[in-house]
Amino acid sequence: MMTTPGGSGRFKPLPTAMYAGYSGTASSWVAKTSVSASGKRIQREMAELNVDPPPECSAGPKGDNLYHWIATIIGPSGTPYEGGIFFLDMIFPSDYPFKPPKVVFKTRIYHCNVDTAGNLSVEILRDSWSPALTITKVLQAIRSIFLKPETYNPALPVIARLYLSDREKHEEVAKEWTLRFAK
Repeated sequence: MMTTPGGSGRFKPLPTAMYAGYSGTASSWVAKTSVSASGKRIQREMAELNVDPPPECSAGPKGDNLYHWIATIIGPSGTPYEGGIFFLDMIFPSDYPFKPPKVVFKTRIYHCNVDTAGNLSVEILRDSWSPALTITKVLQAIRSIFLKPETYNPALPVIARLYLSDREKHEEVAKEWTLRFAK
């Protein structure tokens, strides 16, 4: 038990919480079990996601890193992405939920809102971000661009133009990419 000098020259015990995680060196006063506010928020959202995941979506930490997740989205029926399995990296900033997670497609996809490096360009992760949003809402928003691309906010304008001018050709190329990279 850790103690501190008392007024009478005797030592009084310190409360256990004050030295939780102390291992004897000055630099180890950080409690081993402490989780930041952002970490607690991520843990709460992970629990909610496990209880009620969005359709055709899953996500969770990569290993034991609470701030780096792997997500999967199954391409929705009736789209050129149907049946494809798309993997995404989600990196949460230390000031989450005040800043959005960075989401990157690891599976190649032919989509106007995803650039060639897999970076995602959607309003919810930029100008429309709010701390009230959750991981579940982010996954739902990403899944929604499979159904209705944000052509006004493209990462690849050439794909957005094809989508708007020749939907049949766009669907053909997107299906081909899904078969090639996501199945």
